Amino acid sequence: MRSKETYAVAVRREFAALHYLIGGDWGAENELHEHHYLVEIRLEGTQLDRHGYLIDIDVVTAALEGQVDRYRGQTLNSLPEFAGLNPSLEHLARIMGMSLATTIDTHLQVLTVRIWENEFAWAEYRKEF
Repeated sequence: MRSKETYAVAVRREFAALHYLIGGDWGAENELHEHHYLVEIRLEGTQLDRHGYLIDIDVVTAALEGQVDRYRGQTLNSLPEFAGLNPSLEHLARIMGMSLATTIDTHLQVLTVRIWENEFAWAEYRKEF
């Protein structure tokens, strides 16, 4: 049986944003509050380019910085991409992941966005190409 090689590249950034949860009784989470998020984008693929890169880390860093800049210091509930949505960690990961997928080279097989809202809890969005 032949094994399949897979490569991965990941970049992390931190940012703070505000939100309040809607649609349920979550106590203090229903009030406007801030989270200090840690977001990681992970890209996977089987082919390296002519330079020996899966993808240039500077390209990944710039794409993630663009996302972080979009949300840093913002109230998520006020942004159009959250219209009608509970600004949950899961929705934030999906929204960031979908946006990153449009800016990252799709010769990759998998894009994963994982966001921690504290040192214990995270949510993840995964897209296979």
